[in-house]
Amino acid sequence: MTRSGPLAGVTIVEFQGLGPGPFCAMMLADLGAEIIRIDRAGPASSIAGDVLGRGRKSIAVDLKKPGSTDLILKILAKADGLIEGFRPGVMERLGLGPDVCLKANPKLIYGRMTGWGQEGPWAPAPGHDINYLALSGMLWPLGPADRPPVPPLNLAADFGGGGMMLALGMVAALYSAKSSGKGQVVDAAMVDGAAVLGTMIYGMVNDGVWKVKRAANMLDGGAPFYGVYDTADGKYVAIGSLEPQFYAALLKGLNLTDPRFVKQWDKTMWPDLRAAIDTTFRTKTRDEWCALLDDSDVCFAPVLDPVEATIHPHNVARGTFAATERGPMPKPAPRFSDTPTELAPGSAGAGAETGDIMRSAGFTQNDIDAALASGLVAGRT
Repeated sequence: MTRSGPLAGVTIVEFQGLGPGPFCAMMLADLGAEIIRIDRAGPASSIAGDVLGRGRKSIAVDLKKPGSTDLILKILAKADGLIEGFRPGVMERLGLGPDVCLKANPKLIYGRMTGWGQEGPWAPAPGHDINYLALSGMLWPLGPADRPPVPPLNLAADFGGGGMMLALGMVAALYSAKSSGKGQVVDAAMVDGAAVLGTMIYGMVNDGVWKVKRAANMLDGGAPFYGVYDTADGKYVAIGSLEPQFYAALLKGLNLTDPRFVKQWDKTMWPDLRAAIDTTFRTKTRDEWCALLDDSDVCFAPVLDPVEATIHPHNVARGTFAATERGPMPKPAPRFSDTPTELAPGSAGAGAETGDIMRSAGFTQNDIDAALASGLVAGRT
């Protein structure tokens, strides 16, 4: 498949994985890179149509078979980067650690995606987004004061602190290699990335302006003018009226005239202000509030579910979502003026391009037939 975008012409080899690794590869594919995925040959192979697997070519390889290392090294010899998301030491045991791969291709960018990093006492331990976020200090502040912290789906550590951070690291290292001619290892740990996402919060804690207490601060639900409220129809609206001019617009829009409310940062009146805002929002439906506040300076938005978001007029006007056979899907972001990106087609499944990938790497048809016959690879010829 011919790709467009700022990374057109870049080739990345991705080892099949879950979550943040595929998300990173999807982001790079969205930016125009050609992604060759090394799928497992067997029942654990990736399936066609995986939403994170768009923009992939696939070769299915049995990594335990003799000859698998040489096969992959030959593919890597023509690649710009590699993405792997195994636990520390797995790639080394496969004979595909950084030293081996960088010897075969000195310009290769070797991207590693793990939860805890390549070293440290927890490096070999299993985990998921919630665990990495917990250890980063960024799960604790999330949620109401009187209940346990609330995990933000798997967005913060898996995708934000993991896949997105690795994508940034890969692009930065590719840029460096373009001038230096030298590849390197990019070690992306989700616990590190989640902590980096919390840099501003750590700064405020250090400065004494953020209480280490849930729902007691400006951005965690403590401030009544920054939060989510019920409406008359059981739906929700979100307000973020932080700056004085936006706070004034909130008071005006909700017709809150109590003179005490003028002092926005007087925390002694916050409980009464919260009660007033809550009562007011419950008097109308969410859509009625949209009609009243959409064009105001309140910093207001309706809380939409994932289906509603795809048909909101703003998202429709911007073309934020694309129609696909599986339903609406987010289009690539960000947008580029001179090298536009496009929504890549979904993967055709494990091994769909096995023969094409091997031919591009320099293998003959006899080599391909022999590899298929031996079970070293699987898929189409």
